Amino acid sequence: MIESLSNSKIKYAIKLKQKKYRNQFNQFLVEGKHLVEEAIKSNMVSIIFTTQEETFADIENYLVTIPVMSKLSKLNNDYEIVAICNRPSYDSLSNKILLLDGVQDPGNMGTLIRTAAAFGFETIISESSVDYFNEKVIRSSQGAVFYVNLMEGNIKEFIQNHVEYHIYGTDVLTGLDIRTASFDHSKIAIILGNEGNGVRASIRDLVHTNIHIPMLSTESLNVGIAGGILMYEACKENIK
Repeated sequence: MIESLSNSKIKYAIKLKQKKYRNQFNQFLVEGKHLVEEAIKSNMVSIIFTTQEETFADIENYLVTIPVMSKLSKLNNDYEIVAICNRPSYDSLSNKILLLDGVQDPGNMGTLIRTAAAFGFETIISESSVDYFNEKVIRSSQGAVFYVNLMEGNIKEFIQNHVEYHIYGTDVLTGLDIRTASFDHSKIAIILGNEGNGVRASIRDLVHTNIHIPMLSTESLNVGIAGGILMYEACKENIK
């Protein structure tokens, strides 16, 4: 049993709570039984720490004390478990892509990842956004982080270098009514912007089709909700 916070594996795990170390070591933490189970299914788990005896086939695992676990996880469950996971790398793009320009709220990011997984947007490319592997993002995604290609990159360069994708954006003034918009392209990308400022002007200029979502009594929607509506409309013909 690991009882000391000075243990090298515990010290390393605690470092992964910071983005700079997640990026440096290409690993991240997952907390809670459901999310760890999802990570195991995805073959991403490197090490497991638990407060109760349990067997994990072929996965390095350690029993830790409650005080040690309290430094790894803030969930305070009866059965506490934390896993160090390997961050996957991807080199292929799906036919439906979500582009995120400066999305900062972890709850919004997690919601968008979960919705992307639900509606076939198997690749997300973000720029200047909250870290995909922030603990709040992971929890909000309900494990969808393990089933979507999560990439970071320059969105303007992506659009310019991948002319095979039809790019959709949003514009409440000039956009097409979403009920009449067509998503009939073999490869599409939907771009969503920062919660306060939207998509940068330099990127908006590259959008092929702008859409607006008609509403009864408000001017705008939360980016997570708007993204969900757009992604559903883009794939609803394929839902059986």
